[in-house]
Amino acid sequence: MQAAWYTKNGSAQDVLQVGDLPTPEPADGEVRVKLATSGVNPSDVKSRAGSRPVLGDRVIPHSDGAGIIDRVGGGVATSRVGEHVWIWNGQWRRPMGTAAEYICLPEEQAVRLPQGVDFDVGACLGIPALTAFHAVELLGGLDGKSVLVIGAASSVGYYVAQMARLRGARVIGTVGSPEKMALLSKVGVAETIDYKKEDVAAQVKALTAGHGVDFIVDMDFSTTTRLVTEAAIAEHGTVVCFGSNDPGPIPIHFPAWLQRSISIRFFLVYRLLPDERRRAVEGLTKLLEDGKLAHNIGQRFALSEIVAAHESVEAGAAGNVVMRL
Repeated sequence: MQAAWYTKNGSAQDVLQVGDLPTPEPADGEVRVKLATSGVNPSDVKSRAGSRPVLGDRVIPHSDGAGIIDRVGGGVATSRVGEHVWIWNGQWRRPMGTAAEYICLPEEQAVRLPQGVDFDVGACLGIPALTAFHAVELLGGLDGKSVLVIGAASSVGYYVAQMARLRGARVIGTVGSPEKMALLSKVGVAETIDYKKEDVAAQVKALTAGHGVDFIVDMDFSTTTRLVTEAAIAEHGTVVCFGSNDPGPIPIHFPAWLQRSISIRFFLVYRLLPDERRRAVEGLTKLLEDGKLAHNIGQRFALSEIVAAHESVEAGAAGNVVMRL
C-alpha cells in the first residue's frame, strides 16, 4: 500500500517520506479500513515535530480519517464489510495512523458514517468534532447562558460555537479576520471579537453589561488566563480547556480565580473515558444524522503532498486540512 511515514522527529520537509509498505491484515476484534481521507490536525504536526518521540521503526501519522471497511478480523460481524466509517485515535499510542491507503484498528474505533455525510467531513470528526462535543457537554445546562469561544473559527471552535448555540447558549467568538467573522455569521454567531485589533476582556464586559460570560471554551490556555484576571468571566463561571500554544508551565493569578470561584476543566480528547467517548460519539452521530452541523473544510492535499499539508497546518490554515487518498 501507499503510505507516508517518518522514522525520526523533525521538520516536515526533513523527515516525512512517501512510499510502499506492506498492507496490514486485521487481527481478532479489528477491522481494516480502505481509507479515502485522512485529517491533518495540529496535534499530528506537533507529534511529528517532537512532542511524541518515535517508538519503533516508523510512524504513519494522523489519527483522523474516513473510508470503507473492506475486511474484518475474528469476532467481528462480516456485515460490517462495506460500511462507510470515520476513525478516532487512529495513531494514538500506536505507530500506524491514517496517512496510508489502509489501516487496521479495533472495530469500535471505526464509527459508521451517517448516510449523506462524505469522507471529507468524516476526516474532521475524530479530533475536532469530538473535542467540541465533549467541551460543550462539560459546560452543563446552557439555555440562557453565555459562552466565549476562543478561536471560534478554528477547526474545533467552529463546532463548539454551533453546538453551544444548539443547546441554547449566547455565543461570543474570538476571531482573527473579517473572513472568519463572516464564516461564523453563516452559522448564527453574530457577536465576534477581533483579538488582533480589540481588547478581548474589555469587549466581553461591554457585551455582557460588565458581568462577563458564564463560560469560556479555550483552545489556548497560555493567552486566556488573563481573561479571568481581567474579570471577563462571571463569578462561579467555568473555563473548559483542551490546549495551549505554550507547552511549558503557565502561571495563573490564583487570587483572581479563587475570589471569583472560577472552575476549570482540562481534558485531552485522546483520553476520554469510555462513557464519555460513547456519549460523544452517539451525540455527534445524532447531530450529523439531523444535518445540524456546518463543516469548514479548508485545503485538500494528495498523499504525495503530505509535507505541504503539514506545513499548511503549522502556518495556521483556515478550516480543516484533509488529505485525499
